[in-house]
Amino acid sequence: MDKLVFRPYKRPNALYRLICFPWAGSNCSFFARWGEIFSSTIEVSVIRLPGRECHAKEPFAKDMTEVINKITSVLLKELQEKPFAFFGHSFGSYVSYALAVHLKEEYGLEPVHLFLSGAYGPQSEYFSLLSKSHEIEDSRILEYLDMLGGVPPEFLQNEQITRHLILTLKQDQKILQTYPFHDIRRKYFTCDVTCFNASDETKQGSEAWLAVTSGDTASYNLPGSHFYLLEPSNETFLIEHITKCIENSDILK
Repeated sequence: MDKLVFRPYKRPNALYRLICFPWAGSNCSFFARWGEIFSSTIEVSVIRLPGRECHAKEPFAKDMTEVINKITSVLLKELQEKPFAFFGHSFGSYVSYALAVHLKEEYGLEPVHLFLSGAYGPQSEYFSLLSKSHEIEDSRILEYLDMLGGVPPEFLQNEQITRHLILTLKQDQKILQTYPFHDIRRKYFTCDVTCFNASDETKQGSEAWLAVTSGDTASYNLPGSHFYLLEPSNETFLIEHITKCIENSDILK
């Protein structure tokens, strides 16, 4: 596989593909474990954008179009071969949505299920602040990350790590400004859509995403803050629920 897509547990006989999209500034380590945890019917891949991990020396993507084109060039053939689903958290949700729109418009492809986690509604104050995070002072960003709990505390004590983390985070957030998320395509998809939210963020406006499809929709509030999925019990719920939704999709019935 291309460096853009990480697939540590290959399952060529799997019936479905699950493509995971990490949050801003992160790597693929969290979702990489899912490849082993999910049932044998599902093969998990994780998107790994330029500027981090094995291609840390490569330039960051300059806009969402570049991100989508890169992912499509690597995954298109596989996505045409068998049913697939997308799961994104926070920044990853926006990338997965933009990719889904592109695949629909250019190739008539849709995921069997679109899972959006921690995705602030495009019209919400939360999204506005998120898309402007590259303008915030570095020290305030570190304080915010420490409060959210999405980064191991020891990482925040390492100057070299925090410098690269902040750079990556800001570059990822700049990408959000290059895509018209305010123009959500109402009933654009026919696939099912599920939103997962943290109980501490119930007013983030994520219900707006449920309007993008004519398929079935659902929304779940799980205990915790923005990185609720790092809690083992929440992660277990996600994996079990995602598996059920994918395996019960109508595509093979």
